[in-house]
Amino acid sequence: MVAKATVTAKDTAEAVAETAADVASQAERRFAEAAKHFEKIVAESVEQIRAHTRVYADTTAEHLDEAQKYITEKVKERPLAAAGAALGVGVLIGLLLAGGRNR
Repeated sequence: MVAKATVTAKDTAEAVAETAADVASQAERRFAEAAKHFEKIVAESVEQIRAHTRVYADTTAEHLDEAQKYITEKVKERPLAAAGAALGVGVLIGLLLAGGRNR
């Protein structure tokens, strides 16, 4: 009777070990599938971000060109006022930078 119980316990332990190995194998497969899916989603998202970035960069470049043309036009119309404004901005920046120093 003891020998039979030992054999049954051994069979049960082997069955449990086999089931655990199967579960681990399935989990590993599912994890690999999930990782591939996640990688695909991240790659698609990165490509979308790149596409949007290109559009934003192009739009920004256009706006900067327009601003440069506008400023150039205004400087040509009133050069003294432009020089005075530049001097004022320079003085303000200098005061802000020097504000933290002990005199």
